[in-house]
Amino acid sequence: MDQQHFQFLDRVDAGRQLATKLVKLKLDRPVAYALPRGGVPVALEIARALNAPLDLILVRKIGAPGAPEVALGAVVDGESPETVINQNVRLASGADDAYLERARQRELVELERRRALYLGNRARVDPKGRTVIIVDDGLATGATAKAALIAMRGQGAAKIVLAIPVAPEETLAEMRQYADVVVCLHPAKDFWGVGAFYEDFHQLTDEETIGLLRQGWTESEKAEPSPSKRQIAVPPLGLVGDLSVPPDPRGIILFAHGSGSSRLSPRNIAVADSLNDAGFATLLLDLLTADEAGDRRNVFDIPLLAERLLEAAIWIGAEPDIADLPLGLFGASTGAGAAMLASAELRERVSAVVSRGGRPDLAGRRLTEVGAPTLFIVGGHDEQVLALNREALAALTCEKLLRVVPGATHLFEEPGALEAVTEMATAWFQHYLAPKALSHGSAATQPVSQASIAEVLRSAAEPLPALDDPAFADAFDRFGQARVVLLGEASHGTSEFYRARAAITRRLIERHGFTIVAVEADWPDAAAIDRYVRRSPHRPMNPMPFTRFPTWMWRNKDVDAFIEFLRTHNALKPLGEKVAFYGLDLYNMTASMAAVLAYLDRVDPQAAKLARGRYACLSPWSREPAAYGRASLSEGYALCEGPIIRILIDLLQKELQYARQDGADFFDAVQNAFLVADAERYYRAMYYGAHESWNQRDKHMFNTLQNILKKTDSNGKAVVWAHNSHIGDARFTDMGMERGELNLGQLCRQTYGNDAALIGYGTHTGTVAAASEWDAPMEIKAVRPSRPDSYEALCHDVGTERFLLDLRAGKHEDLRRVMAEPRLERYIGVVYRPDTERWSHYSYASMPGQYDAFVWFDQTSAVVPLPTQVTTGEDETYPFGV
Repeated sequence: MDQQHFQFLDRVDAGRQLATKLVKLKLDRPVAYALPRGGVPVALEIARALNAPLDLILVRKIGAPGAPEVALGAVVDGESPETVINQNVRLASGADDAYLERARQRELVELERRRALYLGNRARVDPKGRTVIIVDDGLATGATAKAALIAMRGQGAAKIVLAIPVAPEETLAEMRQYADVVVCLHPAKDFWGVGAFYEDFHQLTDEETIGLLRQGWTESEKAEPSPSKRQIAVPPLGLVGDLSVPPDPRGIILFAHGSGSSRLSPRNIAVADSLNDAGFATLLLDLLTADEAGDRRNVFDIPLLAERLLEAAIWIGAEPDIADLPLGLFGASTGAGAAMLASAELRERVSAVVSRGGRPDLAGRRLTEVGAPTLFIVGGHDEQVLALNREALAALTCEKLLRVVPGATHLFEEPGALEAVTEMATAWFQHYLAPKALSHGSAATQPVSQASIAEVLRSAAEPLPALDDPAFADAFDRFGQARVVLLGEASHGTSEFYRARAAITRRLIERHGFTIVAVEADWPDAAAIDRYVRRSPHRPMNPMPFTRFPTWMWRNKDVDAFIEFLRTHNALKPLGEKVAFYGLDLYNMTASMAAVLAYLDRVDPQAAKLARGRYACLSPWSREPAAYGRASLSEGYALCEGPIIRILIDLLQKELQYARQDGADFFDAVQNAFLVADAERYYRAMYYGAHESWNQRDKHMFNTLQNILKKTDSNGKAVVWAHNSHIGDARFTDMGMERGELNLGQLCRQTYGNDAALIGYGTHTGTVAAASEWDAPMEIKAVRPSRPDSYEALCHDVGTERFLLDLRAGKHEDLRRVMAEPRLERYIGVVYRPDTERWSHYSYASMPGQYDAFVWFDQTSAVVPLPTQVTTGEDETYPFGV
């Protein structure tokens, strides 16, 4: 066969063709094992077609002594890893047992690392008694596949199938000695390498591989009423916990186990399972590390245990699917004392507390500070603990109740005793953790059918040209007179949203005199881009800009192209007319402190020395700023607020003196000082609930935007890029109506009125760049088709690929009327969890109040990330180094 006459489009195409062949074999209990990385997209298509589990088979070559490129053998992972040795090579190379064992151990470590990278804690699919399908994107010598086939035979596979798109004929002949069935689409007489048989044979990244695997797992795990379970690690110590989240949870219960127990306590697990059945998410957490648990005294260190609960509450507040759930605490034994102390610290964040056979008295005088409704459950025969609970109950000033289980002892081991505890705890949490009901309109509102709404949308929708058409942005001239135009996005990883914002911003710059671009990024990182686009002197940053999670949000090809436009546009402009690029966010506190100190080193070394001493207060927490919030909470006051504010005041008092030297540098330093001050408040606010920290962050973004506008003349106009959740008016969403949150869009509207234009974005389906957890690798994830009860479903029903809805008053009143009824709207951030999408990513809103306009793309694609390292010969002054 001449490879020029045939090529697969890509690995997906090859996988689908292979799947068609395999379906006809009617294999019994198949499981697809991919050889990573190239075999994963091929195996995914096979697993889909056969409705089979998807797993990896990892193989590591053992090189011969002195000639590592020669395959002496291989190690194959599994329950008991297999070592396959080529005896001929062993004899020729003189490899002894000691050499083999050293090499084997070295490769086993690497196998474990790779399995953890690709699969995390996911259990391996046992091949015993099953039909095993070994899949790769093609074979050359077949050495790796041969080792996998031999190992699978040893691990008890009932039948072994080798499935590959292409391989040399001589290699296939050898493979048939080890596989029961070999399925190869194109046995090649003339073989020029696997890549020659593909139009697209790009090297898969680890992120792509992980994303494809998780796609397969999500699809194979059918949606059932059973809870979604995952093992988590709570920073900063990585405390291990078991999180269980049922569909549409009504609250989350954080367990505090007692002395001599752990998250694996059968009694706590039984209670948690019952709470899951009642619709509550649960988190069973080990409050001590393995070393700490070895010291019995730590079990009675109530402040230490309570601090761990605070860390867990912070972690919960950062998880999209559970952050806004009402929080309950369930304590047992000494864990009950910790739960009471944590409730006193967390105040309104805790909705209810239950103690099972606990020692709430160990919270001491802090019991009087507990405000959450509290239930003590004690066994009738646990007389000493019952007396201590009565004393603790008397000290409480909140709503409280003591329930006694007749005949039960301390561990509730008697028949029916634990069931009684479960019923009491469940009833208590059901009563006090009920989430606020959402308002979906009044009884006077007449329901409108989906079809009728779609007709109104079709009439109002303005079709948009393709994104690469220069006319795409013409429709947005109507917003050219605004002082601030806020451009949203429904995710942080969708190419169409970035490209649309770039096209609109370019139009506003070139036709309407906008000179400010302000984005949802940290000030010091964005400042590096600003220096590049305005051709200011380069200042190296360590680490480089935008190398913290989530790197793809700003390090992507679409942003890269927009930055080059800004630099080109600015090339011939006088200084006062150049477009500036600013960051509004506050996460990179460490870089901002460094920027303030660097500025003072240049203009006032004595002030720099003083500032270093003041910023030293934050140094212990620079790498884990959330820990500062914990420390401040434990101390009962803001540890570093005073010194940090003093630096800012000193800067402002010396404004005239410093600004004479370099006004632009002074402004940058002041904004960095503001960021540090607001970030300090933000990390403290994290402990008092998600809404307080959210409000602190968006107020900072708004104040930063105002400072930028004030720095320009009265005609200065800004384009803002931020997520829909930030730029849509929060007063018309349940974040504002139910949770007391405000946002940047609301504050801009309240300040600038009709001179602020709020433009949201949405999509029905496609792909998105996102992670599965905070700080986890980026994946290319499939975006699920929108829910039928969402605004996105209404837009999809219009049947137009791209369009604009003008939602301003007086434009399309029929549209505003039919869209006013609150509906679900999808928000995907840097984390996307399709398996819990309803709770993690949908929220109620009233779109005509939320936005002035809405831009629709029916199908979208993920951004293409850029690397975070500068390669040899590249322009290191360029902020992305690519």
